[in-house]
Amino acid sequence: MKYIEFGPNKDKVSVIGAGCMRIARMNQTQAEAFVKSSLEYGINFFDHADIYGGGESERVFGRLFAEQPSLRDSLFLQSKCAIHDGMYDFSGDYILKSVDGILERLNTDHIDSLLLHRPDALMEPEEVGEAFDQLKASGKVRSFGVSNENRFQMELLQSGLSESIAANQLQMSIVHCPTIDAGINVNMTNEAATMRDGGTLEYCRLKKIAVQCWSPLQMGFFGGVFLDSPDYPELNELLEQYAAEYETSKDAIAYAWLLRIPAKMQVITGTTKPERLKEAARATEIALTKKQWYELYKAAGKQLP
Repeated sequence: MKYIEFGPNKDKVSVIGAGCMRIARMNQTQAEAFVKSSLEYGINFFDHADIYGGGESERVFGRLFAEQPSLRDSLFLQSKCAIHDGMYDFSGDYILKSVDGILERLNTDHIDSLLLHRPDALMEPEEVGEAFDQLKASGKVRSFGVSNENRFQMELLQSGLSESIAANQLQMSIVHCPTIDAGINVNMTNEAATMRDGGTLEYCRLKKIAVQCWSPLQMGFFGGVFLDSPDYPELNELLEQYAAEYETSKDAIAYAWLLRIPAKMQVITGTTKPERLKEAARATEIALTKKQWYELYKAAGKQLP
């Protein structure tokens, strides 16, 4: 496993994160197996959100910590807030209230990272900054970040914060990577050249912001996975070839493709199966060559100008 330094405390956080969106229906035996399998493979990073399972995903962890309090110290816990009642809400009071709910459900006195879940068009940076300062001073949250924000949204938010944004969680996979497409097709007039995010990936690299890739196997916005999809025969053939070459799975190659990007990259998996968590961890040992990276990119239907 490989680790990055995360946030102002420079926590050692695994580049593979265990996504907790689908764990709401787990019993305690299953939850323990999920957490301990992850830790066995070096994955210490668990990604939650207050809306996952209507809060039940966090309660699963809370019950586990109640039974095994010492387990909490082994984990880097991240959660997200801002989505409720059909809107996005960065108001200070709502952020503070949300964190109290997160901590209660998780049965812990702090989370290591809090992300704002999608951009709020009515955001007031200074109001967010005041809420973050209160959470930091109280010890309830150690680091702060965002999700699905572009460069200028992050710049605007940062203007009201007393510490740097630690992470931006973005949807990214070999198939869905518009921020990469636009960077490759600069000064072209084709569709791929359309820069929809203002250079978010480059901004994150400049500012040392962790890029957390969610849905790393998805074709689009919950459009299904590209693994074994008849829509991507060339990509799957090449994934199979490289999986055999590196003695691993196609999943691991897909994750390794993202981790090959020279930024502070993390991959959030959606699996709860121990064997697939093991393969995800294996991805950190794979160093794709530049030629292999570009071949996979082109096999996904991308064209170089």
